[in-house]
Amino acid sequence: MKLVFTLLCAGAVVFMLRFLAALLRERKSLSPRPMRVYFAKFNPAKRRGELIIMNSKSYEHKSALGTGKRAAFIIVAALALTLPLHGQHTASDVPAAASVSANPQASAATPQSEQEIVQELAAMKKRIEQLELALKQHESAEQPTTVVQTAKASTPVAPSPTVAAASTATPAVPSEAALSTADSSPAAKPAKEEPFAFADWTWLNGNARTKTPAFDSKFFTPEIRADVDYIYDLNHPKDDTIGGSSEVFRSNEINLTQLGVGGDFHYDNVRARLMTQFGLYSETTPRNDASPARGQWNLADAYRYVSEAYGGYHINALHGINVDAGIFMSYVGLFSYYNFDNWAYQPSYVSSNTPWFFTGMRVQIFPTSHLKIEPWLVNGWQSYGRFNGRMGVGGQILWRPNGWLSVLGNQYALGEDALNTPGRVRYHTDDSIEVKYYDHPERMLSKAAFSLTGDLGCEHGGGVSCYGDSAKGPKQDFLGFMLYNRLWFHKDLYGLTVGGGKINNPGRYLVLLPPINGATAASGTPYFTENPGDPYKAWDMSGTFDYMPSQYITFRWEFDHRAANVPYFSGSGGITPTGGNTGAPGSVVPGFTPDLVKDENRFDLAILVKF
Repeated sequence: MKLVFTLLCAGAVVFMLRFLAALLRERKSLSPRPMRVYFAKFNPAKRRGELIIMNSKSYEHKSALGTGKRAAFIIVAALALTLPLHGQHTASDVPAAASVSANPQASAATPQSEQEIVQELAAMKKRIEQLELALKQHESAEQPTTVVQTAKASTPVAPSPTVAAASTATPAVPSEAALSTADSSPAAKPAKEEPFAFADWTWLNGNARTKTPAFDSKFFTPEIRADVDYIYDLNHPKDDTIGGSSEVFRSNEINLTQLGVGGDFHYDNVRARLMTQFGLYSETTPRNDASPARGQWNLADAYRYVSEAYGGYHINALHGINVDAGIFMSYVGLFSYYNFDNWAYQPSYVSSNTPWFFTGMRVQIFPTSHLKIEPWLVNGWQSYGRFNGRMGVGGQILWRPNGWLSVLGNQYALGEDALNTPGRVRYHTDDSIEVKYYDHPERMLSKAAFSLTGDLGCEHGGGVSCYGDSAKGPKQDFLGFMLYNRLWFHKDLYGLTVGGGKINNPGRYLVLLPPINGATAASGTPYFTENPGDPYKAWDMSGTFDYMPSQYITFRWEFDHRAANVPYFSGSGGITPTGGNTGAPGSVVPGFTPDLVKDENRFDLAILVKF
């Protein structure tokens, strides 16, 4: 490389010498005449895009002295090219050298003018840098909020701190090019606020407290849940079987209640969700659904390992509209199907005895960022299929006017949900309010909130009546409430919940059937009847302590007391015949009588994980 540079420099020297000789010959053959030289004078105070003013000065070559000076300068410049190269010229050196080479006579005659030109060029460069910075700041200030289109409602993404600082800073005088660009660009529509994104809702009962996903992408947000418990039942049933609960099933053992793997898919406004369920939930949830007994193709086996599975589409209207079809959560009864999301491990009867899921279609409409209206068309009341000839309809209205109040209403109607009893129609209303009445994260008691839920329902037709005993049949209705109060301590590291509730359900159509001799909702059992007018009243209370070292895990200790006006809970003798289940599920076993008692006390220990 050095050899190449040496050859180039030698060639340049030869060229300059020959050029000097030509100039001398030309000087001898021509008489002196005036010559005009034009300088491009840059005015750095002008804005970019303006015309450059050309300023002319005439200089006459009156003798050979000027030519000699010019020739001497060319020789010096040529020799300088042969020196070793140690680096690039600075930005201020290049224009200065160029101006000297273009007019050596002016450089020699007026050194002060050359210095002024160099200074002006340096000032011009500095001014250009300032204008470019002002342009960038102006463009940042005019840039609209970025919107991420997902299968959910559009999510506004806050600009980075650098962009935010640039957009709030007052720029220097913007260039005309920047102003013209800003004027010519169309005004971007402001992004609509994502529904309920104006506050942190992780304090709610029935809502996950994870603030950020462990992993996320443009296409898929994974979700993993694990629920492992140990239940110590003070009744000590010899078969370790617990009845009357949709969350707790066996005692004195470590059990995997639920393991779910899945997540949310979202791309190009298309959305889907899948959550599997392994463990006890895959057995206990389907057995509480009697609809698979009607017809072929066992629906309980088909859907056993799925808790949520639906697909749908997001419409960019109002504050978002979602249309979904498949199996989705109902949230009737406020508590979530997943215990990680709840304030207590064993919810009261209003929640435990009402639907955890619906199979059908829903449309989630968000008229504002504070309101959701969600109509349903479903197969029935927590059912994979239809019980009879009519499907059910319903809906949810969710209103959150601020960050401390949530009002929820779930309604259900018209479903014929009694197996093999056409014409018996069910109605139900479930309404909740949750209030965060204390919020001081800097104190030992960091938060406090309560939830209140009330349910009312009935059935009519098919031998029962909504309005009391009559010629149409005995009264068959449901009335219940539950109240919980939650405290958080030491920056939400600990939680303490106290609550309970009560129900009255004559006809027992929402009472969970105890699994006596393997009985299911479809088989029934003669040991605990569900005939029209059968009385059932129950109440419960619980105390729950949580240790939450991470947003992804909860260690839970809980005490539950449950009672009923009729024998209902597993006693020490258990509810399984000697030698195991005998005959068809729910059939009479000669010589066997289940040990049912009116109350139950137990301790629940659980580890709950959600990613």
